[in-house]
Amino acid sequence: MLASMLTYCPRWMARPFAQPYVAGETIEDVLVTIESIINQGFSVTVDILGEHVQTVEKSQTVRDKYCRLYEAIENIDGDCTISLKLTHLGLDVSKNLVLENLSEIVQKAREVSKGITIDMENSELTDITLNIYKKTVAGFNQTGTVLQAYLFRSLDDLKTIDSPQLKLRICKGIYREHSEIAFQNKDEIRNNFITLVQTLLNGQGTAQIATHDPIIIESLENWIEENQIPPDRFEFQVLYGVPMGNKLDQLRDKGWTVRIYVPFGAQWFDYSVRRLKENPKIIGYVLGNLFKN
Repeated sequence: MLASMLTYCPRWMARPFAQPYVAGETIEDVLVTIESIINQGFSVTVDILGEHVQTVEKSQTVRDKYCRLYEAIENIDGDCTISLKLTHLGLDVSKNLVLENLSEIVQKAREVSKGITIDMENSELTDITLNIYKKTVAGFNQTGTVLQAYLFRSLDDLKTIDSPQLKLRICKGIYREHSEIAFQNKDEIRNNFITLVQTLLNGQGTAQIATHDPIIIESLENWIEENQIPPDRFEFQVLYGVPMGNKLDQLRDKGWTVRIYVPFGAQWFDYSVRRLKENPKIIGYVLGNLFKN
């Protein structure tokens, strides 16, 4: 109930509850978080919050922010990449615009030799996202993309794009999709997730296993060990601030890469409310700390 009520509260009131999930609003803010995570032995991918910009000017502003972000992380002593959404770069305006903006960002990524992941959005954008990924990875092999386990088509998409250069994040998917194209049952989504990762690791590419689901993690952890999959063929990924107990430490201590997806930016409010609805216990922790103070 409190998580839902935050939608209608002033932003200053929601900020303490958002803090666990968002690394501030500025590049300077997120650099502090990146350094802290890397010092703990983890890797990072950084995202500037936002999507569906509707003007050329706004898309170019976002493009320039990503270029500055690459400049800022160039000298970080650790594994740090960037993730972005095509609608944040102007896909709703035109395909040519997003290609122009992405081209400049990729050029900056190439200059600083830091990877880039093209995030997946709703199913209507799957084809164009994969097409743009194919064009981008052909010129910069540190480019990755994403497939969503709840879509029926994802296994076929994986087989189509599999290659030695493939860096593929597998996630469950968060957008509402019709039962004609997507699994609705949690067990079916979970099983397809595991199938996608195993198929990828039996193929040519590298798997980025993005989930907080302990059943999936344990299942794939055992399968990876049983099949002696080399550590450079996979990594685990989680969202910044989502409680995982000591599981991330355990995975890291096996010598496996664990990457934290760190969002930041002025669009922190809506993102944080979504995370709080998924993990309402955070509200109790924050309220307890406020009353302690």
